[in-house]
Amino acid sequence: MSDLIIVESPAKAKTIGKYLGKNFKVMASVGHIRDLPKSKLGVDIDNGFQPIYENKKDKATLIKDLKKEAGKSETVYLATDPDREGEAISWHLAYILGLDGAQPIRVTFNEITKTGVKDGMARPRSLDMGLVNAQQARRILDRIVGYKLSPFLWKKVRRGLSAGRVQSVAVRIVVDREKEIESFKSKEYWSIDASLFAAEGKKPFPAKLVEADGEKIELNSKKDADKVLKRLEGAEFKVSAIKKSTRKKLPAPPFTTSTLQQEASRKLFFNSRRTMKTAQELYEGIELPEHGAIGLITYMRTDSLRVSNEAKQAARELIEQKFGADYIYKGERVFKSKANSQDAHEAIRPSVPHITPEQVKKHVTTDQYKLYKLIWERFMASQMENAQLNTVSVDICAGKTDTAGKTDTAGNCLFKANGYTVKFDGFMKLYVEESENHENQENQSGNEPEVSGKAAALPKLEQGEVLKLESIAGNQHFTQPPARFSEASLIKALEENGIGRPSTYAPTITTILDRQYVERVQKQLKPTILGRVITELLQEHFDNIVDTKFTAQMETDLDKIEIGSEEWTKVLSGFYGNFEQTLTKAEKEMEGKRVKIPDEPTDIPCELCGKMMSIKIGPFGKFLGCSGFPECKSTKKIINEAGGECPKCGGKMINKKSKKGKPYFGCENGKDCGFMTWDTPVSEICPDCGKKLFKKGKLYCAAENCGYKAEADKETAEAED
Repeated sequence: MSDLIIVESPAKAKTIGKYLGKNFKVMASVGHIRDLPKSKLGVDIDNGFQPIYENKKDKATLIKDLKKEAGKSETVYLATDPDREGEAISWHLAYILGLDGAQPIRVTFNEITKTGVKDGMARPRSLDMGLVNAQQARRILDRIVGYKLSPFLWKKVRRGLSAGRVQSVAVRIVVDREKEIESFKSKEYWSIDASLFAAEGKKPFPAKLVEADGEKIELNSKKDADKVLKRLEGAEFKVSAIKKSTRKKLPAPPFTTSTLQQEASRKLFFNSRRTMKTAQELYEGIELPEHGAIGLITYMRTDSLRVSNEAKQAARELIEQKFGADYIYKGERVFKSKANSQDAHEAIRPSVPHITPEQVKKHVTTDQYKLYKLIWERFMASQMENAQLNTVSVDICAGKTDTAGKTDTAGNCLFKANGYTVKFDGFMKLYVEESENHENQENQSGNEPEVSGKAAALPKLEQGEVLKLESIAGNQHFTQPPARFSEASLIKALEENGIGRPSTYAPTITTILDRQYVERVQKQLKPTILGRVITELLQEHFDNIVDTKFTAQMETDLDKIEIGSEEWTKVLSGFYGNFEQTLTKAEKEMEGKRVKIPDEPTDIPCELCGKMMSIKIGPFGKFLGCSGFPECKSTKKIINEAGGECPKCGGKMINKKSKKGKPYFGCENGKDCGFMTWDTPVSEICPDCGKKLFKKGKLYCAAENCGYKAEADKETAEAED
């Protein structure tokens, strides 16, 4: 008689089955098998918020098969994912299969490797009801907010809308940023920039004016700049001070869920959903010739920076082998996790560091290779020696001298030039964080240059050396408003504000985009008119629901439930009492009122009556409708031009979606032309035939009988979402 092991995904079942052999039967639950009903609230609020779970209808056959196998098995082990959601799935499985959760039937795998699976099987435990109750509390909270608040929005705005405990806060964050941008008043300022040659220099180097007459320079107009430039006519530029120092640059820590999504967005142009889908595949198992089925990374939903000693040692061995002993960090590299992080799992790292990206490249998809390479390099770099940088800061005095050799103090101006060279590249030999602004740098003063993977060196300079002026000019600048959020920066903002947890970032962003509360505009997130209307309505009547501090406190309460310091029904009761009163008050204040969603005007004339069309938002998305409605009911689809031209007929390329929702690009002339592609049209012109190019990893020309190909530069490397 064999033992039964139940995991969540078929891919993981296949991998684990190969490690455990014939004495084990491994099956997959394929996610939840029991949940709250879709058609009603499913929570008995009057009786301690008891959830009313139902078996999922589409899992009826699977449940029957699981019961059959459980009945034949000596022991049933529940091996769902090692987090709150996974613990809850195991709890539901135990209920359906009649298992005693107090017995050691629960096993978890931080990594799907032979060692990881055997270690997990060697330490079975009882179900962790703290984790289960934290998941139940989250699920019920979200159900209450969704089922109580969404109908309010249907009555007061439009049917089909939804509100969510986390999604509504995320939308508010995006809306607030847009309001900052709109209210921002740009201010003009000028800089004085010189280009100078050293006595023995072959290339000029830049220097910026920072002081005049011993005071920090502030130039607010061209008049101010011209006045300074006039003073500097005929000035002599002399090196007055040279400050040299050596500083170290520390590597970024291994990835957490949040930082993985951020860096994958910046470096790979992956959206959060694409990143997590690919990470899940890498965790569950990949078939490799030399290793068989193996999970390539540790569990990918974590906010811990902890790394096992075994993994550190494996990394050190490989670093010495590939780069030499000088590249091994001499001390004990420990990264401090954030105060509210969950430490159940390690940071995201390669499960077997000796398996390099190049070894797996032929056996994985392009996305899997790119993400594994990113994770592997980041982890390996985190265990490498610090980089050593030689920095130099140079003061350059500009002044005039009279015939007696005395300096004209009226012309005294101080310029600064900064530079650095890499004394020892350390971890930078392998990996440099894309943002370049992480908080792990030491000894960095405000006057030192920003450090990236490329050296920005100054020529050899001596104190008292007179420099040759190549050019000097005043340059106009304007203060810039804060940038719109990208997916990466929104995830960072959610994490910093304590909104959601590692498992919720990607689905939250997916939801607010799908609900059309937020839209992507050139990779930036912009609130739609609908998103703004809903946010303003919720702020007016349900301020707590869209308040970042309140939502963060709820996350803290869920964490307390997990560790057993808070009772889950007490947390729900505390939330619901205030929520119910607020809902009742809002319904009274809004009685007989409806909120209109403003239409967005366009310059597109109506084909029936000639009035201008407006962009309207319906249950199925945006469309063009006549501004003369209801007299004129003309409507039209919105065509989203993708840029570029059809290589077949020269028509415009249009963004389209397949029946399954996968985006592709087609010619505006449709069936008359017939050209379509999954690849992204770009603005570059083919140098051979003059047609617009497309991108699939590399640039290529799709014109018949052309065949031109080229590498894409960084600006052209758009995501293939």
